Amino acid sequence: MSVVVFLLACIAGGFGAGLRYLVDVGVMAITRGRFPWGIIVVNITGSFALGVVTASLPEAVFIVGAGLLGGYTTFSTSALDAVALWRDGERPASVLQIGVTLVASVIAAFAGLALGGLL
Repeated sequence: MSVVVFLLACIAGGFGAGLRYLVDVGVMAITRGRFPWGIIVVNITGSFALGVVTASLPEAVFIVGAGLLGGYTTFSTSALDAVALWRDGERPASVLQIGVTLVASVIAAFAGLALGGLL
């Protein structure tokens, strides 16, 4: 890997993290609840986008995939949200959050791969 590709991935990761924040805040402003819909939306859309990039632009996977989408998605925050819901006694919401994130993100990744294969 060249230094330029590495630096582009770093810059893209920073942009992805900023985009994650904006999407999370925007979704949470619309839903106005404690349930972490913003992070769920981020992880599902990021999984879909990574599927598209992987299938259609394999040469850009490191910069866009590891960089931009690596900074955008956040399964660690999703896990922390699930633990916080569980700890606060909202166990059904915790299980729902884990299930929705996992199942929908995998389906989105498959859909992204399928779409990317058509492009």
